[in-house]
Formats: sequence, C-alpha cells, structure tokens
Amino acid sequence: MASSSSSKAKTLTLDSTALFLQSPQTASPPPVSFSLLSASSPLPPMPTDFPLSKLIPKTKFIVDGFRYSGDYSVSYFLSHFHSDHYGGLNANWSRGIIFCSPVTARLVVQVLKVSESFVVPLPLSESVLVDGCEVCLVDANHCPGAVQFLFKIPTDGNCERYVHTGDFRYCSSMTSETALKEFIGADAIFLDTTYCNPKHVFPSQGESIDYVVSMIDKYRVENEGGLKSVLFLVATYVIGKEKILLEISRRCNRKIHVDDRKLGILRTLGFGEDAVFTNKECETDVHVIGWNVLGETWPYFRPNFAKMQDIKDARGYSKVVGFVPTGWTYEVKRNKFAVRTKDSFEIHLVPYSEHSNYQELREYVKFLRPKRVIPTVGVDVENLDGKHVNKMLKHFAGLVDEMAIKQDFLMGFHRGSREPNEKLEKDSYNLKENVQGPEKEMAVAEQEARNDSCALHDQKEEHGSRDLVTITDKETNEIIQELRDCLPAWVTRDQMMDLISKSGNNVVEAVSNFYEHETEYHEQVITSTSAPASLESPIEILKEVIAHASSTCASNKSFSKDFVSPSSPVKFLLKSEESPSSKRKISSSIKQSSKSSNSPSKKRKINDSKSSKKPRITSQLGAGGPKQCTITKFFNKLSPMVSQDCSAGTLPEQSHNDDKLLPTTAIRHYKDEVDQFIQIINGSESLRSYATTILEETKGDINKALDVYYTNSKDKHSETNKWAAQNNCFVEASTEICSSDQDTKVSDGDKRDKSRSKHPIESLGPQPPAGNVASNLVSLPPEKYSPTDHACWKNDQPAPYLHLARTFNLVEDEKGKIKATSMLCNMFRSLLILSPEDVLPAVYLCTNKIAPDHENTELNIGGSIVTAALEEACGTNRSKIRDLYNSLGDLGDVAQLCRQTQKLLAPPAPLSIRGVYSVLREMSVQTGSGSTMRRRNLIVNLMRSCREMEIKFIVRTLVRNLRIGAMMRTVLPALTQAIVMSSDHGRTMENLKERLQGLSAAVVEAYNILPNLDLLIPSVMDKGIEFSSETLSMVPGIPIKPMLAKITNGIPQVLKLFQGKALTCEFKYDGQRAQIHKLADGSVRVFSRNGDETTFRFPDLISIINELCNPDTVTFIIDAEVVAVDRKNGPKLLSFQELSSRDRGGKNSFIAVDNIKVDICIFAFDVMFANGEQLLGLPLRQRRKYLKDLFGDEKKGYFEYSQQITVEVDDAYVTNEATVTKMNKFFDDAFHSSCEGIMVKSLDVDAGYLPSKRSDSWLKVKRDYVEGLNDSLDLVPIGAWYGNGRKVGWYSPFLMACYEPDTDEYQSVCRVMSGFSDAFYIEMKEFFVDDKILPKNEKPSYYQTGEEPDMWFTPELVWEIRGADFTVSPVHQAATGLVHPSRGISVRFPRFIRSRLDKKPSDCSTATDIAEMFHLQTRKMDVRGGN
Repeated sequence: MASSSSSKAKTLTLDSTALFLQSPQTASPPPVSFSLLSASSPLPPMPTDFPLSKLIPKTKFIVDGFRYSGDYSVSYFLSHFHSDHYGGLNANWSRGIIFCSPVTARLVVQVLKVSESFVVPLPLSESVLVDGCEVCLVDANHCPGAVQFLFKIPTDGNCERYVHTGDFRYCSSMTSETALKEFIGADAIFLDTTYCNPKHVFPSQGESIDYVVSMIDKYRVENEGGLKSVLFLVATYVIGKEKILLEISRRCNRKIHVDDRKLGILRTLGFGEDAVFTNKECETDVHVIGWNVLGETWPYFRPNFAKMQDIKDARGYSKVVGFVPTGWTYEVKRNKFAVRTKDSFEIHLVPYSEHSNYQELREYVKFLRPKRVIPTVGVDVENLDGKHVNKMLKHFAGLVDEMAIKQDFLMGFHRGSREPNEKLEKDSYNLKENVQGPEKEMAVAEQEARNDSCALHDQKEEHGSRDLVTITDKETNEIIQELRDCLPAWVTRDQMMDLISKSGNNVVEAVSNFYEHETEYHEQVITSTSAPASLESPIEILKEVIAHASSTCASNKSFSKDFVSPSSPVKFLLKSEESPSSKRKISSSIKQSSKSSNSPSKKRKINDSKSSKKPRITSQLGAGGPKQCTITKFFNKLSPMVSQDCSAGTLPEQSHNDDKLLPTTAIRHYKDEVDQFIQIINGSESLRSYATTILEETKGDINKALDVYYTNSKDKHSETNKWAAQNNCFVEASTEICSSDQDTKVSDGDKRDKSRSKHPIESLGPQPPAGNVASNLVSLPPEKYSPTDHACWKNDQPAPYLHLARTFNLVEDEKGKIKATSMLCNMFRSLLILSPEDVLPAVYLCTNKIAPDHENTELNIGGSIVTAALEEACGTNRSKIRDLYNSLGDLGDVAQLCRQTQKLLAPPAPLSIRGVYSVLREMSVQTGSGSTMRRRNLIVNLMRSCREMEIKFIVRTLVRNLRIGAMMRTVLPALTQAIVMSSDHGRTMENLKERLQGLSAAVVEAYNILPNLDLLIPSVMDKGIEFSSETLSMVPGIPIKPMLAKITNGIPQVLKLFQGKALTCEFKYDGQRAQIHKLADGSVRVFSRNGDETTFRFPDLISIINELCNPDTVTFIIDAEVVAVDRKNGPKLLSFQELSSRDRGGKNSFIAVDNIKVDICIFAFDVMFANGEQLLGLPLRQRRKYLKDLFGDEKKGYFEYSQQITVEVDDAYVTNEATVTKMNKFFDDAFHSSCEGIMVKSLDVDAGYLPSKRSDSWLKVKRDYVEGLNDSLDLVPIGAWYGNGRKVGWYSPFLMACYEPDTDEYQSVCRVMSGFSDAFYIEMKEFFVDDKILPKNEKPSYYQTGEEPDMWFTPELVWEIRGADFTVSPVHQAATGLVHPSRGISVRFPRFIRSRLDKKPSDCSTATDIAEMFHLQTRKMDVRGGN
C-alpha cells in the first residue's frame, strides 16, 4: 500500500500529488497528469460535463467515478467494492491514488490486481487530511468495507461540509456517530437514492432474515437423514449479503456452500476460517449462487425455472427453494413476501436490502438537515437540474435547511433579465410579417418600446440604478413575469408591484422580502372579495396566442378559441391542465390591457381602430376586410385539419366545391328530411352533409337512416373522421357540446343553406359533433387526453350531464378495470379544471348514490313510475315498452330507443350534473299525498331534456342499477389519479405511478374511516397530492367500515397462523353487529354493519348505554353484537330469528320501549374512538383497556364484554397440547351457549383495527354443518321455479347467486329448497311481485348462470345458506376460472338458515370468498374431473 506521513501525533496527512508521483508508472507513455505534476504544472480544469454527483465541490476529489477518470485529477475515492462503483478499475490502473477503507483496499489489490502503490487505506472514524481537506470514513452498513465519506473543504476562512454516502443502509445507530454529528447542517449530502420512492418501504433486515430462516426450518424435516430432498439456493453478489448467510448458518446450524472464487473473497473479508463456509456441495443443503441465476430482478422479477431444473438435476435434489434477497422484488401481498412457484420449484422474493428504503432515506436527511440533497442513483442524475432529479428532491422537501441558502436559491431563479437587441429586432420583423391593419401598428409600436426600454435598462445597469419611476411599463411587466416564476400562483399583480417598489426593482430582494412576509400577503388575498386580474400588454397576449396556435398547428391537435369583432373585448381562453386556483389568467380585453401598459398616444390609436358597429364575419374568412379581426385572420391560416394527413385547412365555409361533398340536388331534395334527422338525434349542423349521405343511401327514409346511424354507433367515430378527412372540412362544435352563445355568426355569402349560415362559429379547431367524435375522447390514454380541449363545455360553465353519460357509455362496454379507471380519470380531470364544484355530485352519480349510506336516503322509485314517465316523455305506450324490454332486457336501453325515434319540435335544454343530482335529491324528500305524481313529473322533465345517451343512464340511475361496474373502490382511485395528473403536468403515467398508488390508498383508507363523500371529496380536492389518511379523522355519528374476519377450518389452522403471537378467543354471537356512537351532544346512535342507521329500532339499547356509560365519557365509537336474550332464564341467549322478530321501526317512527317483546343484551368487543382520540392503530390489548374505562363493570343481560380467553406468546404453538385443549373447550362452550363459533384475534402483533379489511389478524371458527363446508354463505335469490305438490302456488326451489364486484355480476351457486317454513314461502310469494319479478325470457345480462328458472328476481334480499361441501359445476358460474378454468363452484345439499336483513345484495359472499372456502374445505377433491 502507499505510504503516508504524519504532521501530528494522531492526524494522518496525505498529499495525493506526492503519493502519485511516488507510484511506479508502468504505462508507456505515462499519463499526462503524471508529466504535468512532475513538471510542477497545474492539472487541466475539470470538464464542464463531468457528473456532479461524483465530484466534491471546490476540489478535484472524484468519488466512485473511475469510468470518468482523466488527467484533470489524481484523487479518487472508492466507497465500496461493488462493480457499479469500481467500474473502470483494473490491473493497469495508473491514473491516480485510490482512497478507501482497509477491507476495500484488500479487495481492490487481491481481486482486481491493482498495484498497491495506488491504493491508500484510510482508518474508520478518524479524521485524515487529504490535500489540505479533512476526510473521515464512517461505516455505511452496506457490504463489508463500505463507507461513507465526510469531507470538510476549507474556503476563505470557513469550511464547507459534504457527506457522500456511497451505497448505504441507514440505521438508528448512525445518529450517535460522533463524526456524523459534526455534519448536521452540511452544505450537501450526496445520497444513495436507489430506493427513493414511497413504494419502497420494505421490512428491516432482521425481519427478512427471520423469514428465510423460518422457510428453511419449514423444510428441515424433509432433509433429515441421508435423503437429499430440498435444496436451498441463496442468490448473492460477489460482495454483499454476508450477514444473511451468517445468520442462516448460525440459526439453522448449517454450513453454507460457496464456489471457490466466492470462498477466496470471503477469506479476504475474514470469514474463511470459521467453518461457516465450504466449497463442498455434499456438506450442506444451503448453496450460494450468482445474483441472476434464479432470474432477472430489474425492472421486475422474471424467474428462471429452467436454470433451477438444471441445478436440481445436477445436484440430485427433488425440490428447490430459492431466495432472492433484494428490495427491488418487494411486493406487498397481505403482509406476506411474494413467492413464485412452478412444479417442484419455489422462489421467495425476500426484501433483504443493503440500501436504505424510502422512509430511512428521509430519516437520514432529517437527521443531517443538509442545505441540499444530491442524488447519486437514478435516471439522469448527472443532470442536477433535470426533471428526474427534481422529482426525487421533492421527497425531501421540508427536511433540508432551505433558509440557510435562501439567497443562493433565489438567485437561481433570476435569469438574464433582458434579451439581446438582435433578438428583439428579429421579433419585431416577425410581428410585422404576421400582423396586419391597426393591430400591426400597435404591435410595431410595442416592439419599438421594448427595444427602447431594453436600451434604457442597459444604461441603468451600468449606473446601478433601477428606479421604478423611470423605467417603462413594458419593463415593469417583464420584471413581474420574472416574479411570477419565483412566487406562488395566488400572488396578485398589485402585490408584485408593491414588492418591486420596496426592493428597488431587485428581483432577488423582492422574492426574499415576499417569503419573509408570505403569511401577510396570503391573508390579503383570501380576505379580499376578488383578486385583481393579472394584466398584460396586448402585444404579449398576441405573442402568446400566436405561439400557442403555431405549436397546435404543428402537432395537428385541435384547439378552440372564441372570436368576436374588434369592437368587443377579445377573449383568449388559454386553458391548461392547471387547477383554477393556480391558472395564470390572460387579460380579458385589449382595452383593459392597454390601461396598464400603453402610452396615451397608443391608447388613442387602439380606440380609433375600433368600430362602433358590430360587424359580421363573412363566409370567406380568408379574404378578410377592414372590419375583420386581425387575430381571426391569423388563425384562419393556421387552423389544423381533422385529417392528420393535412398540414393546414380551411373552414367549411371556405370550401365552395359542393361536388366534392354531395350533389347539390341531393342536398336540396332531402333538405326537410335532413333537418328532421338532425333534430331527432340532437345533432349539430356539422352533421348535415353526413346526414345527407345516409338519407341518400336510404332514399330519404328517416327511420332507416336512424337505424343506420344508431346501429353502427361503434363505428361512427372512425367513419365520421374518415368522411371529414376526405372532404377537407372541419367538424364544427355543436350547440350541445358548447352551449354558450356567441354573437359572431356566419353570413350567407356563398348562398349556401340558410340554416347553415345561422350556425355560430363555436371554435376554429376540429371539434366533433355531439354523440359522435367527442363521445369517446375520454377513452384516450391519459397522456393524450386534454381535459380542456376534449371537454364538451367551457370553463366556469356548469358541467353537462352529457359528459358523465358519454363516459358511462364507454365504461359499460369496457371489461378491463384499468381501462375503465382511465376513462373515469379523464372524465374527472375535465371536471377538476373546468367545473370543480361538479366533482362531488359526479362522484355520487358514478357510484349510484345520492347521499352517504348512513343517512338512509332513498329515491323510493320503482319500475312502474319510471315506465309511466317514459310513456309521457317519449310519447310511447306501455305495451311497446314491455315488448322492447323483452327484447333488450334493460329499461335504460328501452328508454334510449324510445328517445331516439321521438320527433322533437325544439332542441331540449341541456342537463347539468348538478341539476340531475339536485333533482334526485328532491325526489328523495317527496312524501305524503301526491308524492308519486310529483316524483313522476320530475322524472318526465329530466327525460325531456336528455340528449344522446343521457336518458339511458338517467333511467338506470332511477332504478338503482347503473351497470357500469363502477364502485367506490374504482371511482375513488380514478379521482385520485385525476388529481395527481392535474398537479403533475407533462409527466407520464409511469412516472406518476408511485405517487398515484400512495394517494389512492390514502383516499380509500380515509373513506373506510370516514365514509362520507361530502367531507372526503372537498378535502381531497383541497389537499391534492398532499392528502393523507391522517388528513381526516373519525367523526362520531358517521359509521366507519367494520373490520372483517377470515375463514378457517379449525383450531389447528388458527394456531399455525398465530404461531408465536399472543392471541385472544371471543364468542361469536348469533346476533346483529352494531356500531354504537356517542356524539358530543350526548346523543347515542346505532348503525348496522353496512352503515345503515338502526337507532330507531333499539330504544332500549340507547337506555342501556346512557345508564352504564361513565359520566365523564364525552364521545366514543364501539363495536358490539346485539343479541336477543331471555333475562328471566339465565339470562339465556336466543337465536338471530328471535332478534329479527322485533319491530323494525323506521326513520320517522321510533319503537316505544313498552312495546318491545324481545329483550337484548349488548356484547361489546372493541372500541375505535374514545373522547376525541382515534384508536385504530393501537393493539387490541390496549383498546380493551380503553373499552373498560368507558363502561366499567358489566350488567348481566344488559351490557357485557364478549366472553374471552387469552393465549400468551409462549403458549401459542400448535404443538402445545394444553393450548389446543383450552381453545377446543372454549369453542365447545361457545357452541353450547347458542353461539355460532368463536373469533380468534391477535392481541399485540398486527393487532390494529383495519376498517373494511378482511385481515389475518381476525379469524373465525364456526361449527361445521357437516364435514367439509366450514362456514355459511350469504347469497342472493335471483330466480325461482313454480312449486309442485304441497308447494304449488309458492316459489320453490330458489336460484341463489354470489356477487362479483369487479364485473358487477351475480353468478349462480346453487338451487335451495330446504329450510323454509310455510310462512316464509307465503312471505316470499307476496314479496316478489310487480317490478321485482321478471319473465323467463327477460334474464338480466348481469346474471351469469346456466340455469333457466321459471322467473327472474331483481337482486333484493340476502339469505344465509349452509351446505355439505363444495363441488365444481358445469351449470353454475360462481368463481369460474378461479378453481376450474371453465366451470364454476356449487354447494351440495344447501339449506336456508336465515335472512340477512343487515346486508345489502352487494354485501353478499363474493366469487373470491367462495373460491377460498373451496380450497379450505376438509374434503379435498380433484377439480380436473369436472364434477
């Protein structure tokens, strides 16, 4: 190794130049650097493109940058011995001195054969002077020899401090490292950002090691004796993962096999002589292999089972279990590590990483609080100003010491303030070329003023004077533009002027002054009634519009502008994907803008150029006259074509060759029919020629033309585009798309059809007609969808219901969940930007709700009311509706067809999203005499205003079956995706993926805790990407989604799952689950498991709670079971049927306590909220203490805590016979106490309360009906047959189905005909009547079954069904594809147990539930047989 000298007793002083000159140079010729230094000449400067992440500022110290070595430096630092860091080093290295740790030094010399003279080992945790700079090495917790470098660089009497982490994994012990403490507040940290992404929050190394050891122990028995059964393969790098290998050896009492090369390296590291590692395969069943042998890990894991097969055969094992320890492969799957399996192979993806995870990176930055973070790993990290680096730096916002470098930070925004005069002259020339008439004079004058102000500015810069009074208005605007780039969007122009004045026109000082008084400025904005609009000069507006138009033309994308005459204000609605609050508004008029930026003489010129008379734009827009707006003429040249094959186009009025469109005789001959056709379909004038084409083909038959138009609806988009492209014309926006009126209209200059001349020019871009091109734009990929240009309304207008209906129509036909979510996302993006106040009602309409579930708000509308309204609104009759329904099977489709063939005298007033939602709310409150008629009138008015496919979804909303498969768990992620995309302009979905996943999970979690859209949606919109599940807290009076339990098939399985964890067992009572809330006003409210309020049903429960609750309790939310009891005998627990016999009451009819015939007892088992404190994250053992603090002692037969036993950690093993006996006895006690079974819950580990989650922390064990089926099913009756024999006149059997939420389908499971009483048969006969029963040939399309019952039922009820066991079925469709590729699952010997009045049809058992129960059943079966 290279030698060193010491100037102090304990401080090592090194000179890299001296060391380098002392090293032998074997290269011929020697490096230029050697020659220069030998001649005492300086080295060349560092290249300007050198990666800054590898260079310590104000030095020539290069860290891990051997690939970039050159003659400009001889000081190199190596953080650790991994190839991606030592790349560029080899046996011929002679470019400089390598400083590293002693372990790394040995590896560099012994493995890479680098000459010792170039390698200098530095001690750990000791300061060393290298080239006058203090350097200290501290452990990086990465691989053997890995270190972090701490640099102190002297500068002008001070020193700058830098931390370079190399690759590292943060651990809490680093905060106690003395050397690191000196670097708190460092100037920069060069950070290992390998996992700088919120999705990379993987477990600790200890947890990962525990998992690997447990898996090896699991197969330990199979490898006992001489039989070689299971081979364990551990993938590692050449250096690294030694800790996991040592722990496997120690805890599994095994040697570790490595190859000879690896063994040599381990010996270099000091591990070779302790009998842990061996190069003999036969001595152990744990073998180390190369990193990519089991499969590629980046960018996702791709297993290599073929290689595993080769290893298995070569080494003589029957099974191979592999472990890939890296954070890249981490996948969260029900709190388990991911496993890839095939035949006799398993690959366990173990999140054992030697890099810091996301949270650890933030912790380390928080600890050091540097002035800046410099990423060293990631895409394009060499470009410190690039978007990828900026994206990573956002993760450390608030953790760095930003104020310490405020001036430097602000100076970074202070661009060169003025452009060169040559550029200004060029701009002036371009404007002269493109602008004509009075506006040309105005533009030239403005350009000359800019040139003058620039020259004036140059003079003032020389004298250091920047007086606001003496600079021009134009220069002020330019200063304001610079401020806009530095300040938040809400800062007003007046505030900017104030800042400029106070700072003497210095931008940096102005911004600094702002941030020191930011709160005061913000209060000024929010307290003012209206913020002044930002005004810009006319020439700036004109340039911005021209630039926008040019870019739009070049990319062949449509854009829309409003055009008016020069005598009225010119509006430029330059919309973007920004939220309204952050949009920079362009001046609404040239006149207003002139007030702030023009001299009086210029104002006169502008005013004189205006006409007092409002002119009409002639049909020949290209031939503009003196009254025509110059900007209109300019865009007339630049407007793009619909056809992408054309680079420029003209308006329809510019094309006078009617022969290219259709024969003139045809247009005249079918004029009346065309008018009627367009009126029927609510189309725009842009469809006139297209309509004429259809009518020509159908010989003027309107009915046939309508059939062609609607039957081929799927092909309309492409056909219309094709037609438009062939005829070189624009498809103009219709009055349905943008309903705002415009004064500018097209004259009849070319003697075309008069009706066409009256159509207002809504835009110059190729806007599609309603119901055709625009109807499927939300299906575009999110990156290509423009929320403003592709929307069918304009900013600040109420969002039309048509926007929702078009989206629903597309989502209905889309089976892929990802694509459907993308469409909903695009729909929400337009709402967020153009009409944010419509987002909340849109979410309600998407999820087929009108209010939170707990409010019990219903429309109270049946099919008969809808049918009657349809008759009146569409002029049809009931028999026709019935015939159409028999053919189509959906009342919405029937309404759509009736509306399409209806002749209208005038186009309907458009529906808005808010308007539809408001009408639905109004319907829900209609009560008393005449309420049915009032509801019908409201429906008729809605139907009469429908356009396109709106009526289909209005009707489906009314009958509560939207049939688009959009549930809350689909709609909320779609909304969050829209919010993320609206806040990150120009970024791809792939780049936004991690942020989207985090926000979606937070919103869904918040909804489970606070399922009230009225509170959730405004909060999400307000916080945006900063929203988290902690943003909202639980509110007494709003029920949270209850936690659910998983199914098990007995005590042994429970103990296997809870092995080594403290657990508790509770009785599973046969009652009704109740969530009991005490509000701050002292009132008590009760909610069912699905969130419906049942307070009115349990007045006695209210009395019990008020009596037994501690007086100092203010608020709480507890989870309990309400059970019917016989207090005179025990008290004795009664069945659920007894509880169901109680009077149900109603929203406005409470039950009198004196009329109650069945008593109840409250069995409390959990608490989620107490006295303002949210307890969801606390373990169950601690929550129980809170629960007992709320109520104290029990009162038998009235209020009791659930019966329970506890099994502590030491006893929680399946091999502990005492524990098994104890739990079995408790289970028997529960059964003999008339309970369904027992609940088993974790007490301490993973023991939080998880709303809406079915977790492994809660398991249920229920008494088997017969051996095989371990739990009952909650199914929905969807059909029935007419009874025979004794059951004639009743329905029997019933066809039962489960629910599949992903496809919004009901899938049949079985027929059931036993367990019913005669009274129940009679009740069902009376219940399933009128709208709840459908004929045999009217099977709903969302019912999946091979059965053909005599009638179909609408999904109304939920029944609990038990059976003997499960079997695969060729007839029933439940869980098809989950167990058998083509057959479903059925239940053998099913019988009815009870009605589940506490459940909605959508809450019944799902296909996934049934598949899981199939696999858990005791009697296993071979599904390949088919039966």
